[in-house]
Amino acid sequence: MVIDAPSARTRPGTGGTAGGARAAGLVLAVLALVLIALASVGLGFADISLGDTVSALLGNDGSVEAVTIREVRLPRVVLGMLVGAALGLAGALMQALTRNPLADPGLLGVTMGSSTAVVSAIAFLGVGSVTGHVWFAMGGAAVASALVYALGSGGRGLHSPERLVLAGAAVTAVLLAFNSAVLLLDPRAFDEFRFWNIGSLAGRQTDVLGPVTPFIVAAILLALPLSRALNAVALGDDTGRALGVNLTTIRALSAVAVTVLCGAATAAAGPILFIGLAVPQVARMIAGPDHRWILPYSVVLAPMLMVGADTIGRLVIAPDEMQVGIVTAFLGAPVFIALCLRRKLTGA
Repeated sequence: MVIDAPSARTRPGTGGTAGGARAAGLVLAVLALVLIALASVGLGFADISLGDTVSALLGNDGSVEAVTIREVRLPRVVLGMLVGAALGLAGALMQALTRNPLADPGLLGVTMGSSTAVVSAIAFLGVGSVTGHVWFAMGGAAVASALVYALGSGGRGLHSPERLVLAGAAVTAVLLAFNSAVLLLDPRAFDEFRFWNIGSLAGRQTDVLGPVTPFIVAAILLALPLSRALNAVALGDDTGRALGVNLTTIRALSAVAVTVLCGAATAAAGPILFIGLAVPQVARMIAGPDHRWILPYSVVLAPMLMVGADTIGRLVIAPDEMQVGIVTAFLGAPVFIALCLRRKLTGA
């Protein structure tokens, strides 16, 4: 049995109020996500009014605008929401797992594992379709995470945050060197890989939604119930064990969830920076240290950032388009700098 961690408890007389405020905030965030999604569906090189957007979504209108909404923009927004939710939740899990608020899903080598698999598929097997990249990327993420987990245990089943981070850094460095060597020796692979590596939702519609959606949904359902145990893990190994938490099991399940979430998201849209780092920080500022609220908030706030960034990328240099990975880097870099300065000033 897992006992709720003291950090997640509220003082008598204030628990109901705090919980009600958090629940109301989460509902407002969901409503804001719906509005952002509707705006993203209607905005673009050819703007479509909100009324026409809703009519196209609810009806069978055969106009050019309606077809554009249903077959191009809607799948793109849904994919952006899924990718954002996956990256945000993966970041929250990663920060809880390593007890490091500046941790990023890439620490476990997931992103680099996906990239290595895609590079290998392009260079050695001639795989050129986005759908093909999806399966190789998820497979590469799984292999890299399993390798990091094995190295992090030292063969003794001990998975401390420090071991996992060091193992992830080592595996990432080796895979990065391999990728660089292959891409430098194969200009064709480099030319094709760079379009996937930039991070984008453009050109990724239903052929990508089908393969990645079951993985992301299953991983979200796996991760959310871990929130209570993660409150105890955040207090340290000794306290966690005293509270009845099986640390090995929780870390293994969290690592599996991070692998699937980040692997599927990276496979679908390429590497997207800063969402997994910044969004859990915002969720923590809103909801406090309780992971029972941090995880759901991350699942809602990250798609807002992802879809919003994709919409900005379509508008800022229209009729051309700026890839969402570039926009999130512009938006996330100042947040990362602010977090680092805040931790330095406060000594956190």
